[in-house]
Parts: sequence; structure tokens; C-alpha cells
Amino acid sequence: MSRLFFLLYSLVGPSLAGAAIVAVLTAGMVTLKPILLAAAAGFALGLPVALLLARRLQG
Repeated sequence: MSRLFFLLYSLVGPSLAGAAIVAVLTAGMVTLKPILLAAAAGFALGLPVALLLARRLQG
């Protein structure tokens, strides 16, 4: 994997996790389990997004 992928993942993963946490909190789910699941889902979704971005930027 390229260094670009890891750089992008370090930006995309936390961004998506933070957006998911905000969405969960806005929906009124304020217990620990939904917040952790949203964070994990955001980080997991960040992997393919960062990979696609890295491939497109490298050409």
C-alpha cells in the first residue's frame, strides 16, 4: 500500500467517524454502544474511501 493511502486514511477515517458520531448523537442515542459502533463504522468506511481516493490521485 502506498504512503498516500495511509496519509489519506489518517484524514478520512477520523472525519467519517466524527460525522457518524455527530449523526448518532443528533438522533438522540447518547449511550456508549451506539457511539462506539458509529465510530467503528466510520473508521471501517474510511478504508475503501481512502483506497479509492489514493488510486484516483495516483492516476
